[in-house]
Amino acid sequence: MYTSHFGLSEKPFAITPDPRYLYMSGRHAEALAHLLYGINEAGGFVQLTGEVGTGKTTVVRTLLARVPPHVDVAVILNPRVTPAEFLQSICEELGVSVLEAERSSIKYLVDVLNRRLLSAHAAGRRVILIVDEAQNLSAEVLEHVRLLTNLETPTQKLLQVLLIGQPELRELLDRTELRQLAQRVTGRYHLSPLSRDETRHYVRHRLRVAGASTEIFTEAALGEVHRLSSGIPRVINVCCDRALLGAYAQETPRITAALVRRAAAEVYGRRFAPGWIGWLAVGIAGIGFCAVLFAGWRTWGGPTGRPREVAAAQPVRVAASTALARNATRIIAPHAAKPVVAMAAPKKPPPPSSKPPGASVADLLAAMPPDDGGIAAWRGLLALWGVRLVDARDPCRQAARAGLACLAQSGSWAEVRALDRPAILTLIGGHGHVHHVLLAGLGKHHARLVIGSKPHVVRLDELSRDWFGQFTVIWRPKTARVRELAQGMRGNAVRWLRRSLNALRGTADDPARGDVYDHNLTLAVEDFQRAHRLAVDGIAGIQTQIVLDAALGGPNSPVLTPLAKRRG
Repeated sequence: MYTSHFGLSEKPFAITPDPRYLYMSGRHAEALAHLLYGINEAGGFVQLTGEVGTGKTTVVRTLLARVPPHVDVAVILNPRVTPAEFLQSICEELGVSVLEAERSSIKYLVDVLNRRLLSAHAAGRRVILIVDEAQNLSAEVLEHVRLLTNLETPTQKLLQVLLIGQPELRELLDRTELRQLAQRVTGRYHLSPLSRDETRHYVRHRLRVAGASTEIFTEAALGEVHRLSSGIPRVINVCCDRALLGAYAQETPRITAALVRRAAAEVYGRRFAPGWIGWLAVGIAGIGFCAVLFAGWRTWGGPTGRPREVAAAQPVRVAASTALARNATRIIAPHAAKPVVAMAAPKKPPPPSSKPPGASVADLLAAMPPDDGGIAAWRGLLALWGVRLVDARDPCRQAARAGLACLAQSGSWAEVRALDRPAILTLIGGHGHVHHVLLAGLGKHHARLVIGSKPHVVRLDELSRDWFGQFTVIWRPKTARVRELAQGMRGNAVRWLRRSLNALRGTADDPARGDVYDHNLTLAVEDFQRAHRLAVDGIAGIQTQIVLDAALGGPNSPVLTPLAKRRG
């Protein structure tokens, strides 16, 4: 109904799961790492809890997609059953034949399951039982599951159990009669709701997948979405879908905070007053306290229609108006402090490996030592920028002293390509171990990783199994202050922006406009964003500046394109 109004190819906020809309926030990736580590430790039980709609099913679906071929999985979706019915369900999931006359015999069902586990072990296979909505399990059923895990070899349990449930599951396992089972839980993780930033990036991610090319939700509207949904993805979907419908009915191209509140009122069946952002706006409009309130608002980090300047060398949030990032983490700006050891000139990305494309990512990660925070990867990335790593405790701070800045975020391969900078990827291996590797080149179907000091060309589809969107790039800001640029601003950064865009377009500079961010410059930024598939908002945010810098090229700025040219 509203898709054509907003230029969308489909509804972006359907509540049914669709792998194309998968958004793995940092906490989702961490939950996945805990589960992978737990099931590979050959223990008895692994526990994942979270409020309704926080994305537990998303994590489990991702886990199932990574289960190796030698693992058999039984999934129980409705655990509110009797012990006999529960055991019958496990048998059905594992393809175990059960005599009709013995279906109600718990002893018989346990015996046939034990034989199945022994035969799987003899064949070199493993069995995992996943129980969703596990908070609904009775203590009696849980005790029978515990007894199944008694079957073990000297080195491992023959049945691995993954319990997925709401927070009540933790209370259930704290009961005295279940203390033996609780002692066998080898991994626990509680999935909390999305943060304010993650909510913004989640909404923008889904809109981009659905084909959005402009910012549909205002910054204030996104803040209201988080406040009213408490960061729960399922509620976010419902509220945003209703807000899009409301905007369509009013024939408005953008969704405001008021529209979001109205949509939430229809969803929840009650009215919502403006949050502190709305009341703050009222206070600003008043007399006497305007300046004080506005200064306090900026200090607290609240949204504002004008970009904030950030003191150099302080972590800052990526501009919300730039939709390239899905989960921006921090930027470390340049800072003239302690001296940094610089090399004569930046290195070129390492040459392609002699290994044929398609080297096994799993084998490469398995051969890597335990992660040390990515020291080797950081050493390689800084070397590409002509900087020698001296202090491994905070590479970004060291980069800042060399006039560089770090951008850590979550995104897709399309976003990595757009930034066109060597990056440190955070990978989660099949055993749940976290690794950091240097991405030095990126083609259409292959990527060039540098592990230690050795380059390896790997298949991109295989690499994607272990990468969930987290990466860090380095770039060279043109001014000491890292900030987004918008209409009405002026200064050297605006002058650089105008000159850079004019250079790309082959047009002459206009000294009369110079350092003023006027309407014409806004239109030029929009044209650039449109050409590079960025969100078109006319604001030169951090990502827009990085992409512009990459488009200008230069000998002192390493890029990813060499692999794309040779191997794409």
